Amino acid sequence: MVAVEWSDSAPIYRQLKDRVVAMMLDGVLKPGDALPSVRQVAAEYQLNPITVSRAYQELADEQLVEKRRGLGMYVTEGANARLLQSERERFLHEEWPLVMERIQRLGLSIEELLDPQQKWAPK
Repeated sequence: MVAVEWSDSAPIYRQLKDRVVAMMLDGVLKPGDALPSVRQVAAEYQLNPITVSRAYQELADEQLVEKRRGLGMYVTEGANARLLQSERERFLHEEWPLVMERIQRLGLSIEELLDPQQKWAPK
């Protein structure tokens, strides 16, 4: 069994969903691939099956996976393209402004950002 550390910063179902999304973006899960069953994930990670179901339901609501009656959940065609688009938008609108703010607060230059191994003297 793989040991997984769950953070207290977000609900576990959200962290599980984010792990599945990362696997899709990394190409580990491809269109047509089956997700492990709710029971299997719940047992492997010692989670409540309702927690796993909620994560899977959010993926289905976003049309990243589809339920096939009696067969399970499968990654949909085009899931990766939809994910890339939404994750890029989320990064640019939510994460990047915070990164830019931190860069400006620290007074970092483009050169320092592009060559982090370089030893720079404080300004």
